[in-house]
Amino acid sequence: MNYLIAGTGGVGGSIAAFLTLAGKDVTCIARGEHLKAIQSNGLKLKSGLKGNHTIHIKACTAEEYTDKADVIFVCVKGYSIDSIIDLIKRASHKGTIVIPILNVYGTGPKLQQYLPGITVLDGCIYIVGFISAPGEITQMGTIFRMVFGAHKGTNVSPDLLKDVQNDLIESGIKAEISNDIKLDTFIKWSFISAMACTGAYYNVPMGEVQKPGEIRDTFIGLSRESTEIGIKLGIEFPEDMIEYNLKVIDKLDPQSTASMQKDMERGHDSEVQGLLFDLITLAKECGVETPTYNKVAAKFN
Repeated sequence: MNYLIAGTGGVGGSIAAFLTLAGKDVTCIARGEHLKAIQSNGLKLKSGLKGNHTIHIKACTAEEYTDKADVIFVCVKGYSIDSIIDLIKRASHKGTIVIPILNVYGTGPKLQQYLPGITVLDGCIYIVGFISAPGEITQMGTIFRMVFGAHKGTNVSPDLLKDVQNDLIESGIKAEISNDIKLDTFIKWSFISAMACTGAYYNVPMGEVQKPGEIRDTFIGLSRESTEIGIKLGIEFPEDMIEYNLKVIDKLDPQSTASMQKDMERGHDSEVQGLLFDLITLAKECGVETPTYNKVAAKFN
């Protein structure tokens, strides 16, 4: 199969690098100095799982891509989704599957509305990855887990999903096919929202969230409030979500930060709308009180 990675940041770049190192056919969509560096010198990977590599990989802008892809991983930020609709339409054939890997909730169904006739799945990822220099991706720690699957009513071959899973596993990515992708993407949204909002509010790395005290208590409060939203939406959680989020946060590299926090520190566009304000809006619609989220939001209004 041939893979198209739309968005070669920390997530997309890591997926692309791992797949390419395993001999898979991959093309990256990037732009600006990052693209120029990849085209000139290869994609540099600094990885806690794979070590350091320089990977010669196909890379171009969205406008320059003229091939058809079997699998399209959508790895742009939530605020850039609309900008890649045309690319997905041009790059898809009748058997293409599109797998959005975003931090915001509901991306798959949103994309499907824009892409009738194309099979859109949904997915989420657990990784600490970021662009550390033009043409260079750093993947920190040993967590690299992807969950993907189809929403109810989506017709897709189980064998095709298994083929994608096998390629990812061969590449060193812990890949799982979800039986309830609505649940799994909400769980990820709950976690990354609490992580990003806590880190950005206090301007600290995750090591500070791992210590008992006010910062950790804020993370717990955010996790509790998002869990209440999920319950109102009819999501049945298989375990206590506060304990789950704490287990995940405690496994992260203490120096790691969420991409939203990095972007806000640099004055770049960030996912604050999808990870903070959209969650508060949904809470209001569900009748859930969010005092912890409101405290965070007051800083960034």
